[in-house]
Amino acid sequence: MHGLGRHRCPLDHDRRDPQVANSQPGLRRRCPRCRGGSELRPDYSDSHIGFNKEANKDVAATLREAVAKINTLPRTPSFMLHTGDLTHLAEAEEFDTLQQILKSCKTRDVFYVPGEHDIINDNGVHYRERFGKGSKGSGWYSFDHKGVHFVGLVNVMDIKEGGLGILGHDQLQWLEDDLKGHSSSTPIVLFAHVPLWTIYPKWGWGTDDSEQALGYLKRFGSVTVLNGHIHQIVQKVEGNITFHTAMSTAFPQPQAGTAPKPGPMKVPVEKLRSVLGITSVNYVEGKSTLAVVDSPLMRSNDSEGR
Repeated sequence: MHGLGRHRCPLDHDRRDPQVANSQPGLRRRCPRCRGGSELRPDYSDSHIGFNKEANKDVAATLREAVAKINTLPRTPSFMLHTGDLTHLAEAEEFDTLQQILKSCKTRDVFYVPGEHDIINDNGVHYRERFGKGSKGSGWYSFDHKGVHFVGLVNVMDIKEGGLGILGHDQLQWLEDDLKGHSSSTPIVLFAHVPLWTIYPKWGWGTDDSEQALGYLKRFGSVTVLNGHIHQIVQKVEGNITFHTAMSTAFPQPQAGTAPKPGPMKVPVEKLRSVLGITSVNYVEGKSTLAVVDSPLMRSNDSEGR
């Protein structure tokens, strides 16, 4: 991928005779970058702590299962992303519960963006006090990690129920300035709650002014856009940009246009964990883009066998 040099194993096994290396698999296990992709970055979305309706009466339990799934990874990620709707009603006790659950994760650093449920009643004041320290405006920010530039955007402020997401002039201006300092070979990861491309405008599944934001990204060779909000996997590749929406850890929603409106969708109990899950972004050597992989809490064939 762009920005990462070719890996040379510090244990020097890749210059050994192949038969010798293959006869000593412990050599490769001792080198973390030889155990698979060079970096792995999990993404939670739509945990909706506080929700307790028929679609899932224990969203805290399914979030704990997601954490347990991350804790079983062979390498502990250095940080994780959460693409919004941490809570259902932005109550203090809901934020408390979320933070308490995430304390059990081996990966302690989490970078957040808010969903519309996180800013109910106070325009996100409580959310920013807990999760947005050091951010700009309503909570946007960026950071670099191992040659990749990550940008967290906020597109849930001032939107009407069922309306499209909005970035706004100030955030767009900031984004343009933020990206100017990076070469076109820098891999970019944008993450925001509402999809940054139009999936189904009738249900508000898109961002009204995203075209301007995406225009700033055309010069980059590798761009990955991660979103939540719609509680299901939708993928699209357009030129240099890979778009991806994640499953929720709380409840599924209907596919676009298959119901009168979006909202929590009840599925058979034995199927629920096959439609909830996490997303991982893997830095794969030799690839020009990042690999995005979805992992349900339980495979459907596993649930059928229960």
